[in-house]
Amino acid sequence: MEDTPLTQDVELTVALNTGDSPPPPYKRKSTPPNPPDQETFCIDMSGNTLVPPNGHLTSPESSRRRHKSEGAIPVASLNGQPAGNNHLSPNQRKNSMFGSRSTISGIKFDDPYVGDGRGSDRTSWKTSDSDDDESGLTLMYSKHEKLPMKDFSMEVRASMDVQNFLKKTVLILDLNKVSLDEIIDEILHKLLDSTGSKHSFDQARSALFTHDCVHQLSRTLQCTSISEGGGFDYDQNWICALASIPSIQSRHVGIARLHHPANLGTSSQEVYFVIVVLTPTKEKGTKNELETGRTFSTIMSDPELRMKLLEARNETEFKQILETHTNALAEKQKNWVSEKAMFSSEHQEQTSFRCSLFRGIREDLRRRIPVYISDYKDGVVGKKSVQKTISTTLFLYFACLMPSIAFGVLNANNTKGQLSVEKVLYSQTFGGLVFAFFGGTPHIVLLTTAPLALYTKIIYSICEDFDIDFPAMYACVGLWNSLFLFLYSAFDLSVLMKWSTRSSEEIFAVFISIAFCVDAFKDAVSNFGAHYNIPACSMSTVSESSTVNYSVASNVTNTITSVVNSTAPQDVCERDVSLLYLLLLLGTLWLGVTLYNFTMTPYLNAGKRELLADYSLPVAVIIMSFFGSYVFRTVKLDSSFIPGELSLDVFKLVPIYNLSVGAVFGAMGLGFCLSLLFFMDQNISAALVNAPQNKLKKGTSYHWDLLVCGVINAFLSMLAFPLVHAALPHSPLHVRALADVEERVDQGHIYQIIVRVRETRLTAIFSHILIGLSLLILNFLAYIPTPVLYGLFLYVGVTALYGNQLFERIMLLITEQTQSDSSSHTSEISQSYRWTLRKCSGRHASSVGHYIETEL
Repeated sequence: MEDTPLTQDVELTVALNTGDSPPPPYKRKSTPPNPPDQETFCIDMSGNTLVPPNGHLTSPESSRRRHKSEGAIPVASLNGQPAGNNHLSPNQRKNSMFGSRSTISGIKFDDPYVGDGRGSDRTSWKTSDSDDDESGLTLMYSKHEKLPMKDFSMEVRASMDVQNFLKKTVLILDLNKVSLDEIIDEILHKLLDSTGSKHSFDQARSALFTHDCVHQLSRTLQCTSISEGGGFDYDQNWICALASIPSIQSRHVGIARLHHPANLGTSSQEVYFVIVVLTPTKEKGTKNELETGRTFSTIMSDPELRMKLLEARNETEFKQILETHTNALAEKQKNWVSEKAMFSSEHQEQTSFRCSLFRGIREDLRRRIPVYISDYKDGVVGKKSVQKTISTTLFLYFACLMPSIAFGVLNANNTKGQLSVEKVLYSQTFGGLVFAFFGGTPHIVLLTTAPLALYTKIIYSICEDFDIDFPAMYACVGLWNSLFLFLYSAFDLSVLMKWSTRSSEEIFAVFISIAFCVDAFKDAVSNFGAHYNIPACSMSTVSESSTVNYSVASNVTNTITSVVNSTAPQDVCERDVSLLYLLLLLGTLWLGVTLYNFTMTPYLNAGKRELLADYSLPVAVIIMSFFGSYVFRTVKLDSSFIPGELSLDVFKLVPIYNLSVGAVFGAMGLGFCLSLLFFMDQNISAALVNAPQNKLKKGTSYHWDLLVCGVINAFLSMLAFPLVHAALPHSPLHVRALADVEERVDQGHIYQIIVRVRETRLTAIFSHILIGLSLLILNFLAYIPTPVLYGLFLYVGVTALYGNQLFERIMLLITEQTQSDSSSHTSEISQSYRWTLRKCSGRHASSVGHYIETEL
């Protein structure tokens, strides 16, 4: 094909490689260029080469027009010098103000800025098309622009784009490639092979990448969402690449789902979906590459949709999920105006503090009753739902059973056996089942906690000092507590929690985690004091040293040994017991936390890593109990508890009428203080469960949950059973166990974002049924070593700190700045922007907008 010189109208001629005759040129009006000087070159827009003013090349390769992918014509050839190799002398290299790149109609072309040809000594840069530059340096220009999300209810073109894509079937599932070049080439082959033009493939590849040597996508679309720390996160799960080329006649969209996540750059280190959008250069504005890409980017911005697409088994299911989501999104956006007005009115009502009788309970029931049946379906419907239900059931079983045993032993010691382990298990089974069936928030876990055990000890001490019947006094305190909880829920006092900020909630959570760890180490110190640091061990050390020092004089040694043995105490030195205690305690913590974090390791595959993480607590308890009870059976560890005989006599009403009037009013004071503890624990647990980052959809029920908790404890009080309330950190961990997460990478740190949570009641029901059945095997449960019980305390306390921003900020004090992911905690945000982020947080946080990245 002959070279066409530039005229006043810029001509873009496309080589289609379909025959000998050239295709008709594509013309675009342009301002008349200035006449070139004698020593300058013009830019051939279609051939991507340097053209002398006369329009003819002296190179032997001038018989056809060259494309950018073939590399630039050496300047030496243009000056009539032999090409030889493709090296450029320092005086003949091309210079560019912007890395030798410009954008014309969405295609990347060389934009040479040639020097004056007089052998200047200044630094000059070689274009990216040549492979022999030793430095290989270039300048990359990046631009970020915020785009609104596509409105499918108002823009018909968006729905039509999706429908056309579904018809053309340009989809690649489980692509086993991790290199960006291979991924893009595979998609382009699938898109353009039907056109039969290799020139289209070369143009598309050249337009998609910024550099022939440094392959980085030039124009991309990604979604950002507000992070928990106040900044923003990129959706690293997908990326959309845009380009427009003149050699195609219609739009092309290709989606590839990768078999393994690929690292495609700083903000795209865990990419599963790659979307490529190609449009003709002459396409009108409503159908150009940016609008088409915005359509598919709006769809892919939903993390729950991406999770479903990852689980799709074939192309038909993949397309069906896309079509269903598009229709649902259009319907949702259509109703957004009315929802926004309703949300505004609800917000105004919430800002005005009013205490009306049973108003909050009615609203809670209005939200939760319509979704009550789905609370059971969600535990079995959907991929991995059954697996998650089983693993979470076992997690709750061990996480509730073992603290119940530990606190049961503590209550038995504090009350001289009047509150036994069996009664604690009865309370746990009854309270957990009733709340699982009738509670508003099924993720909340009821438990007997350490503050309740300490409060019980105070009540017992008061009863001993004033000679009051403990069961009757305990029951009276519990009934007063329930009465105050009824009043709190009836008068909507839970609305006071709107002044509870995240900082106060996390301070409370950190305090509970520290309390669990302190209880574990306190028992370890007690064990060392009873078996390691005792006089018998010190005396045996003295005896051994005496034997070594005076081994020559055997008669003297025997005399000293006999004297030592005669004066030694009767206690036996059992340092092996303490060492085994420490081994099992820390071993349970190490094994549990290692398996819990196994999803962040490269071992096995994603499914097996997730399975081990889900069963981390049961596996750690079973393995370490086996080591403590069987492998080291010669070491006599103390039994965790001594099981008693089951009897129906415990189910008798307590004679409260034996209390005096003064004792009843004294119990009212104790009950009021206890109700404040219940009120704070219940509401803070509910607030952490319903945090925006957990993405729960069925609504809150603070008032109804408080009422149900009061009813449960009123019944337990009449039987003098231990009381229960919402427990931290078990409730947030219950949510985490039922969640599907999406991994992201930032500065080498892997963190997880919750995509969806299964809001089901089945896990709490099944786990508490197992706890009730455990009453039949108490003799076997006694074999669980005490250090394993407290190792579970450490596990719960440590894993509860994951995602706690207060703890993460504290850790920044001892963390090297370059090794920490502290951008979300240390970034400065203006007050107005911070207010905007708060307004956008919640269920609409992911719809903040897209960012288009253009790199030249």
